[in-house]
Parts: sequence; structure tokens; C-alpha cells
Amino acid sequence: MGNTISRRTFNRLLISGLAGSSLLMSGGPLMASAPKAHVVVIGGGFGGATVARYLRQLDPSISVTLVEPKKVFHTCPMSNWVIGGLFSMQNTAHTYHALRSRYGVEVVQEMATGIDPVKKTVKLKGGRMLSYDRLVVSPGVDFIWDAIEGYSRDVAESSMPYAWEAGPQTLLLRRQLLGMKDGENVIICAPKNPFRCPAAPYERASLIAYYLKKSKPKSKVIILDDKEVFTKQDLFMLGWDRLYRGKIEWRSASAGGKVERLDPAKMTVATEFGDEKGGVINVIPPQKAGRIAVETGLADTSGWCPVNPANFESLQHPGIHVIGDAALVGTMPKSGTAANTQAKALAAWLVASFGGGNAGEHDLASLCYSLLAPGYAISVAGGYIQSPEGIKDNPDTVHLTSMEATTAQLAGEAEQALQWYHNISQDTWG
Repeated sequence: MGNTISRRTFNRLLISGLAGSSLLMSGGPLMASAPKAHVVVIGGGFGGATVARYLRQLDPSISVTLVEPKKVFHTCPMSNWVIGGLFSMQNTAHTYHALRSRYGVEVVQEMATGIDPVKKTVKLKGGRMLSYDRLVVSPGVDFIWDAIEGYSRDVAESSMPYAWEAGPQTLLLRRQLLGMKDGENVIICAPKNPFRCPAAPYERASLIAYYLKKSKPKSKVIILDDKEVFTKQDLFMLGWDRLYRGKIEWRSASAGGKVERLDPAKMTVATEFGDEKGGVINVIPPQKAGRIAVETGLADTSGWCPVNPANFESLQHPGIHVIGDAALVGTMPKSGTAANTQAKALAAWLVASFGGGNAGEHDLASLCYSLLAPGYAISVAGGYIQSPEGIKDNPDTVHLTSMEATTAQLAGEAEQALQWYHNISQDTWG
């Protein structure tokens, strides 16, 4: 740790250790005769779309149906750039056209409303039933709305956006920032671990501060955090001191950061140390596995889904695999790269299992960039080794931006962040 991520490491982690294998073969539309197996995938994000693509790419004789209600998928990565005014929503938008036309995935744009693990069927909102040989569930996260007194989905959609799903909430938070009076403060309420994108609240604070510095110089950002420490903390605080001195205030749980209740009418947040009033209040609720995973019993009492580390098969229901944010996978964070590499490892395992072969062990990875300002980014990257004994950290692959990184190196990381997003988006949705 302590080294700015190298180009060599960066390129290796863009597409994990599976790169160079048959997983990355290219070509036109994939055709097959009678399918030897049918895999249904629920969820069309970084995990679900990737596993659907790679199953078809590795073995066109496998029939794959992807169930995802959204016709256009907006990514959480880069949504903070939209909030800060650096990106448009169109920059975060992805469709399923390539999965259909190039890889032959059947994309069903309905919501999955039920799973029968015994009959091996998935029920869709319109009433259709899908049978499967194996099911992959990659539903992302759901939100625990009753965790904070005074907060609810209705409050989130009207006055205190959570903006932890890219789309209308992203735009609502952006509009509120634009409409806020100079001198009013932005309050961000950050949850306990684990949650999706652990560095994202602090990137968000940075890019909101970038906007305020230019447009509302009397305003600042206050982060009320239900934790004592957060990822890349020293790097963030160094950047805040350099870029936004006096414009970002972080309070840990023990220093007044724990939120006790909210008053949407007064736009106040109550803490042990008193009330804070905000012109804009962004509340990021505690999280759990996506609704269908919880309702099917794939999640345990933690709210997340325990899986066999060798193949991501549910420990609750055999024949169902859970990947991405919803899964409990050791120390792997809930990130886009993590979901993408889990998906490719699972695709290889499923192909081998249908053919009677051995998929072996696969490298997994997580790569997280945080933009603090245009031309200033930091990152943390790590590799993980998948084996029957568990998913283990690979200490040789851990890289963190150096506290002594030069201006040029920080600018280089900002360029790499854009390259990472382009590459992983192409790798996921084609």
C-alpha cells in the first residue's frame, strides 16, 4: 500500500485476471443449436449483465434470459459527477441492445416478483413464469427506510433525496443544489458499513464542494457519519485541505455524526450534539440485499446473502447464485468492479459445470476511483483469490494512491477513472 496505482496494475485490474483467457474472445452474434441448459439472470447491472454476456460468449449452447425492468440502466459510478455538474445523465446511460443483438441474450424487461427454488421458476410481474436450470440473482441493494426516525421513501422523493440509485434521485439532488441559497449548508448523512460504494459519500461531498466553491462560496458541506473511520480517509482529508479548506466538515459518530431523527418540514437533522439545518439534506440510508433476494430467503439475519465462495452458490437455496452488492463475499467491497469480476468467475464456473469440466480458481478484483475535483482523483485497488476455502485478499495486488502523489499523478488518476468507466461499461453491456 501507499503507492499510486501503476499503469501496469491499472490495466490488469480494468478487466480482472480472467483477461487473456477465452473469456475475452470477440466476435459477432453467437448462434447455437438446441440449448443444453437455461440460465436465468435477475438484475441487469454490473453483475447481472456481465454474467449474461460471458455465459453466451463462452458457450453459445447455453440459453440465457436476463430479467431487468429498466430499458436504460444508469450507473451509480459517475452519478456523483452529474451531481457536481461535470457529467450529464446521458453519460451514465446504458442499454441492452448489444446483449441481444451481439450475444443472443434474451432480455425480458419486466420485474421479477417471485422465485420458487424447488420448482426452479421465476415469476414475472406480468404473470409469465420462467423455468431455469441455474438462476443468478444480482439485484443490487434495497434501503432500510425505517432506520432513521422521520425518514421514508416519500420524504426521499420529495425533500431529502438519497440519490443512491442513479436516475431521478440524481437529478433531484442536482436541482436542489442549483436552487439552494448561498450561505445555506449541504448535509450528507452517511451510513454504517457495509453499503454500496463505500467511498462514494466522500467523493460526493468533494464534488458538491467543487460546485459550491464556484457558485455558492458562503456555503459548505457537513458530513454526518455513522462511522468512526471511512475508506481512503487520509487521502480525502488531504485533498479537502488542499482544495476546499473550510468548506467540508466531517463528523464521526462519536463526535456528533450519528443521526437520531430528521424533520423534513424544518429541514433539520437531530444529533446527540444538537440540530443542524440544511438547505439541502442528502440522506444515504442503511442498506440490505435487493428486495427479491430478501423475500426469497437468500439473505440471512445480516440482510445480505451468504454464498459458497467457490461458485457464489447460495448457502440458503442450492441452484441459485448471488453476486454483486447483495452477496456476502468476505472482504470484497460492494463495487462495480467487484460485481463485474465475480460475474466472469461465475460464468466460467457455470460453463464448466454444464460441460462437466473444472473451472478452477479465478482472480477477483476491486478498483475504486474517487474524483475530488477536475484533474484530481485518488484510488484504491485490490485483488482477491477465489478458492473453495474462501475469498482471500491478495496482498501483492493492493495499491493506494500515495499521500505524496504529485499533481501530475493525481491528474493521471482522473484520466484513468474515465478510462476505467469506459472499459468496464463496454465489458458489461457490450
